Amino acid sequence: MQAVTPSWQENSVQEQVAQVAAIPAEVSISWGRLIVTLFKLRVVSLLLLSAFGGAALGLQAGGQASLAAWIVLAIAGMVSAAGASAINQYLERERDTRMYRTAARPLPAGVIARPGRVLALGIGMVLGATALSLVINAWLAFWVLMGALIYVGIYTIWLKPRTTLNIVIGGAAGSCAVISGGAAMGSWSAPQVWILAALVFVWTPVHFWSLALAYRADYARADYPMLPARVPAPVAARWTALHTLFTGLAGLLLGLWPQVDWFYLVPVGLATLLLVQRTRQLLAKPEREPALALFHVSNLYLALVLVIVIIASLWR
Repeated sequence: MQAVTPSWQENSVQEQVAQVAAIPAEVSISWGRLIVTLFKLRVVSLLLLSAFGGAALGLQAGGQASLAAWIVLAIAGMVSAAGASAINQYLERERDTRMYRTAARPLPAGVIARPGRVLALGIGMVLGATALSLVINAWLAFWVLMGALIYVGIYTIWLKPRTTLNIVIGGAAGSCAVISGGAAMGSWSAPQVWILAALVFVWTPVHFWSLALAYRADYARADYPMLPARVPAPVAARWTALHTLFTGLAGLLLGLWPQVDWFYLVPVGLATLLLVQRTRQLLAKPEREPALALFHVSNLYLALVLVIVIIASLWR
């Protein structure tokens, strides 16, 4: 029985199939680009900023800072997240060959001759970062390791190939980065740290579903049950909008915390309006360009929240 492609995917599938076919069999890549891509350093930088945001809120909650804690948090957070990203790419290397967006990555493109070494390196990075975190305290080590385990074990291996709820639950990996920052300051259980962690959790579907809407044919080809690849685009846009609402509420709630105050609330309030505007445009026209616009704004939104949180700790 031949599978029928939904009408809302047909044009996108045809375009992206042609694009995948146009990718050369052998891809030349510089060492710099290989490292940035293999370890997903752009994503890692946002996770590291999330850890710093959690640390800043942990300090406001009465935590104790030290230069060693900041250095260990930076190194362990970066190395663990990069290692988990490398493991993720090793596990998904075959499916990545089917997607235009990922086919030129080092592993699916065949740039790395022995992929097993990437797996070993990634595992070593996660374990090494966890061991380093013990220099500060056991809670930092726990949350650093938990973030990697959720991303690799729960999201990559279990949820992503099986359920449309994959990224909803997988967003907890980013939340662990925030909590690890609080742990580095000795205040991982502070309410404001968990509010920021909740913000990252509800923000994640906005970020990934908007990207998946733009590349829904890619996810369909790779047989990933990402929500926008399994439901009509307008339905996916409505689910994305719901999480935009959650994200905006969490962002504004954090601004009502006494230690953060108006210095945070004014710019983040304006950024929330922009995020809502881009979401409304996607609802009105659930297509590639509005989806990519929301994806990029979601990145800027979270980065702005985290930067203002860090600056607000200095302001206070």
